[in-house]
Amino acid sequence: MAGGRGERLKALTEHRCKPATPFGGKFRIIDFVLSNCVNSGIRQIAVLTQYKAQSLIQHIQRGWSYLRGELGEFVELIPAQQQIGAHWYRGTADSVYQNLDFIRSHRPTHVLILAGDHIYKMDYGPMIAYHEQCEADITVGVVDVPIERAHEFGIVTTDETNRVIKFAEKPGQPDHIIGNANLARASMGIYVFAMDRLEKLLADDAANESSSHDFGRNIIPPNLQRMRVFAYPFEDVETRAQNYWRDVGNVDALYEANMELIALNPELNIYDHQWPIWTYQAQQPPAKFVLDEDGRRGMAVNSMVAGGCIVSGAYVSQSLLSNDVRIEEGSSVENSVLLPGVTIGRRCKLTRCILDEECIIPDGLQIGQDRAQDEQRFFVTKRGVVLVTPDMLRKVGAGHPAAGVPGAGLEAQPQTAPSIDHSLRLDA
Repeated sequence: MAGGRGERLKALTEHRCKPATPFGGKFRIIDFVLSNCVNSGIRQIAVLTQYKAQSLIQHIQRGWSYLRGELGEFVELIPAQQQIGAHWYRGTADSVYQNLDFIRSHRPTHVLILAGDHIYKMDYGPMIAYHEQCEADITVGVVDVPIERAHEFGIVTTDETNRVIKFAEKPGQPDHIIGNANLARASMGIYVFAMDRLEKLLADDAANESSSHDFGRNIIPPNLQRMRVFAYPFEDVETRAQNYWRDVGNVDALYEANMELIALNPELNIYDHQWPIWTYQAQQPPAKFVLDEDGRRGMAVNSMVAGGCIVSGAYVSQSLLSNDVRIEEGSSVENSVLLPGVTIGRRCKLTRCILDEECIIPDGLQIGQDRAQDEQRFFVTKRGVVLVTPDMLRKVGAGHPAAGVPGAGLEAQPQTAPSIDHSLRLDA
């Protein structure tokens, strides 16, 4: 399911849906759940889209078209089409209900339903096996979260056998897990259904005019008493340690998840050859660091730098640079996340920022130094992270050669990757 608005990501989802948001230097959020499917041996995948889906559609067409259709493998893009009635997808359950004919055509015995906007690595095979072992009608993937953050999630209450006895969507007073008052059990937005059970539940829900047609509100809670609903704890099978899972649903969460990757031993290992994260690979040269003089030394420390980047006489620290970032001499970037195609001029100073795709920062601009000033120009989160987009820069008269602001027209860099046509980036 990849059709949500993603409104809590603010301006980052003005021109794209949440699953298409860049993450980790070279990926999109959707790549993690798709990679989990392929690595788990699940190669019949439908992606349900609705809002602002163009960049997501382009990404999947370019990066996920390698599956073999003649072997029954596919990643099928299914936009909202008013398949049943004169309405678009009215909720997560309705999005699946409107595509039951497509699902039936592949004659599955079980259906795995996944949210397309979370960051994690998971083998779905053991969860499906657990579903069968418990003789469950519905199995819900769950992860333990701090009790103070539980109001952000759908919270599952279980007994000693992991059978679900209560499911509350973003409760004000969430239940804690058995034996630990500091943790609550959150739904990961992952469900396993037997196909016949799924059809019946969705048909009943569609006939209910008062329903909001949501799995977490209208499908699972009303059926806890009459069906066997189990929770599958997302843990390492050998150590029973909690595995990595992040709902990057707001700007602070997205920033923190990116910054975690820079740590010495991050919980999410994207360098794992046994569980690769697949994505669209643009044809780009290696990252480049130039100039070696006092005051204009190109360097990056404790940072991740993707292909196509040029750091020219600038200093980068504790930051993540995505593809095709350019930073000019005399500038410093610290504790920041730069999305693809960002250009930073000379003598700029940036701290605790997220710069959206294709931002052009004019010479001398400072961001993250004065919160009051930043709040007038950009979006600042509760934790002080500054989100900057091209639209914001245009509104304050910066970041575009046509703005007439001194220093706004940066020297053009030669195009080193002619196969990438930036004019087609409709999500920029």
